[in-house]
Amino acid sequence: MRVDGAVPAHIAIIMDGNGRWAKGRSLPRPLGHHAGMGAVREVVQGCLEAEVAVLTLFAFSQENWQRPPVEIEALMGLLEEYIAREAEELRDRGVRVRILGDLDRLGNGARQAVEWVMRDTAGGTSLALNLCISYSSRAEITRAARRLAEEVAAGRLDPAEIDEAAIARRLLTAAWPDPDLLIRTSGEMRISNFLLWQLAYAELYVTPVLWPDFTRRHLFEAILEFQRRDRRFGRVTA
Repeated sequence: MRVDGAVPAHIAIIMDGNGRWAKGRSLPRPLGHHAGMGAVREVVQGCLEAEVAVLTLFAFSQENWQRPPVEIEALMGLLEEYIAREAEELRDRGVRVRILGDLDRLGNGARQAVEWVMRDTAGGTSLALNLCISYSSRAEITRAARRLAEEVAAGRLDPAEIDEAAIARRLLTAAWPDPDLLIRTSGEMRISNFLLWQLAYAELYVTPVLWPDFTRRHLFEAILEFQRRDRRFGRVTA
């Protein structure tokens, strides 16, 4: 990473490869997810060091509810464990945690944990950490469209006023700029229903590294690659 180069203000990461990491070591899948918690700590520390403003992690999709109940139970337990273990340090380092997704589907323990950590870290200003849990980008966009329709029907909004900004203001990420850089681990070449609207102009970086093996060094390599790129946003450079 070049210290004199532009650092992405918002980094989004699809954390993929926990299951393959465990399988490669003849371990149960939940142990792969547990190992992935270390990588979360690594990227949070790395973003603080690089002075990234926003980090959004895709932790659990709505489609993931179709996984075996024992794996889902393990994932929810890990969420509670992560919050219990990391909340104090996150707060002390100025990290503000937000949870994006359908929280109504979470069990009582996980729901209480995420609501508590959002309150406990609300004053953080060093890094906004968004954890996408029970998240679906299509569902998010559908909700935004429904809100617009309801506001038009109620006479609070003129249809002529609906533009890209009006839609963006009704998304879960309305408080933050769109991601500049999307990182996907494990080498898979897809975005998996993640931030479909927000990733319109993001730089994509795919690494074969499995998520539990992802470190600050890998994060800084991704940022260095971002710094090498010419972001034109549809324009032609001289």
